[in-house]
Amino acid sequence: MNVAKILWVDDEIDSLNSQIMFLENKGYEVQTKTNGFDAVEFVKDNIVDVVLLDETMPGITGLQTLQQIKEINSNLPVVLITKNEAENLMDEAIGSQISDYLIKPVNPNQVWLSLKKIIDNKRLVAEKTTSAYQQEFRSLFMALSNNPDYNEWMEIYKKLVYWELEMQKSDSPEMQEVFQTQKQEANTEFFKFISKNYASWVAPKSVDGPIMSHTLLKFKVLPHLEKGTPLFFVLIDNLRFDQWKTIQPMFAENFRIHEEETFYSILPTATQYARNAIFAGLLPIDIEKQFSAQWKNDDEEGGKNLFEEEFLRAHLKRIGKGDLKVSYTKITNNHDGQKMVDNMHNLMQNDLNVIVYNFIDMLSHARTEMEVLKELAGDETSYRSITESWFEHSPLNQALKKIADKNMNLIVATDHGTTRVKTPAKVIGDKQTTANLRYKHGRNLNYEARDVLAFRDPREAGLPVPNVNSSFIFAKGDLFLCYPNNYNHFVNYYRNTFQHGGISLEEMIVPVIRMSNK
Repeated sequence: MNVAKILWVDDEIDSLNSQIMFLENKGYEVQTKTNGFDAVEFVKDNIVDVVLLDETMPGITGLQTLQQIKEINSNLPVVLITKNEAENLMDEAIGSQISDYLIKPVNPNQVWLSLKKIIDNKRLVAEKTTSAYQQEFRSLFMALSNNPDYNEWMEIYKKLVYWELEMQKSDSPEMQEVFQTQKQEANTEFFKFISKNYASWVAPKSVDGPIMSHTLLKFKVLPHLEKGTPLFFVLIDNLRFDQWKTIQPMFAENFRIHEEETFYSILPTATQYARNAIFAGLLPIDIEKQFSAQWKNDDEEGGKNLFEEEFLRAHLKRIGKGDLKVSYTKITNNHDGQKMVDNMHNLMQNDLNVIVYNFIDMLSHARTEMEVLKELAGDETSYRSITESWFEHSPLNQALKKIADKNMNLIVATDHGTTRVKTPAKVIGDKQTTANLRYKHGRNLNYEARDVLAFRDPREAGLPVPNVNSSFIFAKGDLFLCYPNNYNHFVNYYRNTFQHGGISLEEMIVPVIRMSNK
């Protein structure tokens, strides 16, 4: 490891010789200067890891020196050392982005601790993360082999997300690899679990099963309607639990978070099925029965999500809440987003405000969506970071800030997640077979049985039957379904892109978060 280089600036530097020797014995290389001018010149021409800076010196003060050092190198950590405990000085120093603050007389251990905190922080955090995950690895492994139920699966996935985010702090590629393998294993087991249990969850009159898309409003949204307190239900398209965790701090600044939970998206984990089911409070098979004119199957022309508001109003009427004052706002571009920001105060008059925010659609227009996303989001870390910067600058964030100090309740959820696909699987079908990469329906589908969960009778999965003899198949883990014609081009184009519609923890176990004003 390189020796850390310290610059100590103090007009009485001779009185600090014993301190400097102490630091040199600890392995630091210490240079000294007696005034701010010399310190600034030194920083211009030399590598320095931390500056220890006396506040009161003749010539230019410590704070002035600090400002000039920051102009040369804004990332250089500076520790201010002062006799003065005045609060305004501390405020000014902290405002000028010092890394630490020590009051004279300082003892050698104090200085050493401060340096350790600044220089070794990253390394220590990485080491701690790695060793903590090594301990957790066993308990996750045990949990996976313990035949988890749907609640335990939600806990396992939350833990995996926690460790995935922690692992960003660890610079050990070996541990990252161990983690990725464990996550893959979890997805393999999850696929078996869903294959075994899904049909019983969506069977008519089923009493056992998790909260799913079609029961989300019933259990997680409508119970929080309160007379005189508007409830905002914000549905962000395509938001995975790890993406939620990335934007969560921005929500926490403005709102009090009460519940941070997950629910299961129905299959296919695709907007047209999952989101319509959320608003209608029905499985797709029942939506088609009750709204035959509005329901469109994949292979039919026309928009598949044009009637969400109608489904929602019919749902509320069916359960005796038809007299609520309800607004429904769908945002598919920035211009609509800005209009919503201006309209927020009017929405405060309603009982329930639904906002559907198509954030993935916003990242790029459909034609170039793949290319743009492939460039920007090559892996999970960059996918999360796009989400974070999108939300920070989004009209949605502005709009929510406008009502954060008003008396209101807020629920944020999504329709389904997405997963990064890596492994192609061949499927052969006729002309009518659908184009989705993570699920397909059609007649006479040919596929490898181990690659998919197949429903020969779609009704068993709570789905309409598009054509006589149509079956549905759902891809497992990180597979994507490809036709034999033009196979290689297709495989190279879609490998490592984020897709949805199939069965994975990332697509099916998704966030629902309840908040209120602070």
